[in-house]
Order: sequence, then C-alpha cells, then structure tokens
Amino acid sequence: MVHRLSWLIAVILCLGIGGLVAAQEASGPSRPNILIAIADDWSYGHASAYGCAWVDTPNFDRVAREGLLFHRAFTPNAKCAPSRATILTGRYSWQLEEAGNHMALFPPKFGSFMERLAAAGYFAGYTGKGWGPGIANDDSGKPRAITGKAYQKRTAKPPTSGISNRDYAANFEDFLADVPEGQPWVFWFGTTEPHRGYEFQSGVRAGKRLTDIDHVPDYWPDTEVVRHDMLDYAVEVEHYDHHLGRILAAIEDAGQLENTLIVCTSDHGMPFPRVKGQAYMHSNRVPLAIRWPAGIRGGGREILDFVDFADLAPTFLEVAGVTDPGPIMQPLAGRSLTRLFAADQGGHVDPTRDHVLVGKERHDVGRPHDWGYPIRGICTEQWLLLHNFEPDRWPAGNPETGYLNCDGSPTKSLILDLRRSAQDTRWWKLCFGKRPEFELYNLTVDPDCVNNVAYQPQYLPVREELEKQMVAELKSQGDPRMFGRGDVFDGYPYSSPATRGFYERFMRGEEGLRAGWVNGSDFEPEPIEDSPEIPE
Repeated sequence: MVHRLSWLIAVILCLGIGGLVAAQEASGPSRPNILIAIADDWSYGHASAYGCAWVDTPNFDRVAREGLLFHRAFTPNAKCAPSRATILTGRYSWQLEEAGNHMALFPPKFGSFMERLAAAGYFAGYTGKGWGPGIANDDSGKPRAITGKAYQKRTAKPPTSGISNRDYAANFEDFLADVPEGQPWVFWFGTTEPHRGYEFQSGVRAGKRLTDIDHVPDYWPDTEVVRHDMLDYAVEVEHYDHHLGRILAAIEDAGQLENTLIVCTSDHGMPFPRVKGQAYMHSNRVPLAIRWPAGIRGGGREILDFVDFADLAPTFLEVAGVTDPGPIMQPLAGRSLTRLFAADQGGHVDPTRDHVLVGKERHDVGRPHDWGYPIRGICTEQWLLLHNFEPDRWPAGNPETGYLNCDGSPTKSLILDLRRSAQDTRWWKLCFGKRPEFELYNLTVDPDCVNNVAYQPQYLPVREELEKQMVAELKSQGDPRMFGRGDVFDGYPYSSPATRGFYERFMRGEEGLRAGWVNGSDFEPEPIEDSPEIPE
C-alpha cells in the first residue's frame, strides 16, 4: 500500500479513472454551490450589520439578515498566507509546517478543500487573491490549483487610485458561464481590498465625515490624520461589498441563490499598527456572515459562539457530502458549523464553543536571521491571554528596517513621528515597543487590549489557568513549540530568494532592499534601545 499518496495523484485517480470518488459522493442537485467571499485586511465590527456608522455594507448585511451573523469569529493567525492556509486545510497554522509562516512554501502533503471538492465533482475557480503570498506546488514542482481555476481577465476603472482595477464580479460571471449544467460549483472571491495602499482623504471625498467615527482605538492618537485613514479604509471595504452585491445578483439571476452556501469574511484585521500581523482582538477577530436558505434554519440569527477558520473546511466538505476528506486532509482540526446551521435559536448555541486559540510565527522580513515573533494565545468571552515566546525581539519588526510587519500608512508614520519628536511615546510603545512574556486583558472593560494585567497578583490564577488550558490543547494538536521545537519555524525558507537573509543584507547596505509596502520615513536611521516593560 502506498504510504502517503500525493494530492496530485489522488486528484488524478479521482478524476481520471472513471471519476470514482465523484460518482460515489455525488448526490444530485441537492449538493450546494459554495461561495467564499473573502476581503483582505478587514476587521470585525466594520460593517453596518454590526452597527458601524462609517462603513456601509448593504450586501454583507443582506447575507447576515437572511442567514447568520457571527460576533466571535476568529482567524488563528492574523496574516494573509497562514490565515488562508487554515481556511483551505481546516488545520491551524502551527500544524502546517512551512505554510504556518508568511511568504511561505505550501507543503504538497496538505490538501485544500477546493482541491478536494474538485476531486468530488465540483467545478472550482477563483478571482482576485487566492492563497498567498507564497508558492504552492505539487510534488513534481507544478503549481497547484489550490483555490481552483483562475478567472482574472476582466478589468474596470477603480473608484480610487488605491483600489485594484480587477472586475471581480465580471470574472465571477465568466466562471458561472463556464460551469457545466447541473454541476455544483465552488468559487473563491478574494478582493485585494482593503489592503494598503489607500488614496488619502478618499473617504471624505466619498461623502464620509470624520465625526462619523464613534471610536478611535485606544492604541492610536485620535487625530484628523488617523480618522482620515480610517475613512479611506472604509471606502475599500465598501468596494468589496459592492462586488459582493453584483455576485449575489448574478447567482440570483441564474436561479441558484437558494442552494448556494455563501460565506462572507476577511482573512484578518485592518492594516494598521497593533492590528494586522499581531494577536490582539482587533487582529484576529473577523467579520463573518453565512447565508444558505436551503441549509440554515431561521435566518437572521446572531451567533455568539466562538468559531474559527479551521471550522470552514470541514463545514464545506460535510455539506458537499464528502465523508472521507482523504489521507492528505486528515486529521481536520476544526469542527463543522452545521450544528449552528440547524439550531433554532441565536446567541450561545453550542456550550463547547467557549474559546479560540490564536498565534503566529514568522511573518514579514526585518529581524536578524529571518526570525519571527512567536506568540500563542487563548481568547474567552472575558479574557485574552498571550504568551510572547521571544520578548527580546521587536514585535512589529526591527526599527532600523522599517517595522516591516506593519504596513506603511499615515497612522503608522504619525505614531513614529510623535516618538521621534518626543511629543508622545505612549502610542509607539503600544504599537511598536517590546512586550513582556505574558499579556492578559480583561475584555469586558478593555476591549482594545491596552491594560495588561498579567503581572498583577490578583490575576495570576487566571493567567495560570488559561495558560494550562492553552498548552494542553496545543500539545494535543502537535504544536512543535509546545515540545521545545519552535525554532523549526524560523528555519523554513522564504518563498522568494529576494526576501531571504533580508536583515543581514540590509545592514550591509545592499541596494534595493527598502521594502515597498512601507513608507521611506518608517526606517529608523539608528537602532533603538527598548526593553519589555513589566506592568505594575
């Protein structure tokens, strides 16, 4: 018997030798179509369905109104590639070897639900951003269709200079026209919005007002610059929603809306300091709405249970009738959401869904030896505990290389300028300064996670109990870091030779290494001294 059949061979066997798996698993037209609509860098709460006054998302709102709106949905890892890898595989990033990093190589042995559904008879495609950045090849070195066949040809004039000219909805229409009659389909609609960069003050030019924003997070200064930045981000969220509406209309015109499972979400939080690439609530908590009239009881329910991205792949496989994920996709770490679909009430449905795990390893370049900033954390309704395993490292990347795990932005530049001018260093400490080994936040009174109580004596029992629970679960999932092998993640190569050894080459003055996703002023002219502060 072959020990570990490669995913490519499995697909060939399924499709090439009589389509045996597809024939066995096909159950006629009752198998739902599946649409995953995923924005790039969109935080929880920033949709009108959540009561946000400065982001208008009528189409996301419709999905929520006619389906389920989730209030505690999380990505385990707040960076594009590892977050999307979790969605595709149903496994946590610390279970995915190289694919647990950013700008990574996706191991061939980990199959995606898109590939598995294609092997089971689904017509699979995508537009915009699929999985990445990184390289996903099979054992022979051939690129995998990890999110299906690409539909990227259609373009249109974007509403602002920061928005892609890709006409996502028109590309979906091309895909829909290609689907053979009677065949179920699965489509990945991935915008590159609201990823950076933005057209400054495009928000107010679109009719938004700075006073519409009811809360600037406590880790940024509340200034006009920051509010403009937030409104410009809102314009790009609304671009995603606009194309979502056009896609919904196309499905409805085709008479397929009733039996299409639609999942609307984002890969992680907004591209601002202390959010994207970190592990706080605004980093990992994402918007999520799911609509499927044929399979969800009682549309309009709001769900307070904790769910995470590892739950999506098992959900898709179950509703598609794929009872055997295959040797490559086992074991799935997540749990299907169909129990929540079938419930007759909202709020807390499944008492076992009372927490999630979060974490990260290596994201963007900019630290000596290509090292990452490893974190593991656990979030409950009241508490967020984070364990920073290398507190002597810089959480957002080294200052002299531009804090490269934080995208360039007016907000970032403002915070850096405030520190340099000695006007105010507290924002820099919160967003870029070194952190202690443990962070503990009481979410009931500190949802922005700025008051670390991990070292206050009265909270030590809470910290110890959460740490014990987290470690036990991570060990059961085979996390190498729990067994003293965490350095394996720093040893995995970057997918692009241009990023390997970045720090050492940068410090030697090698030309052309100033990363283009940050502003030129973000690079500190001299190394900065800082040490983690233990809160009193």
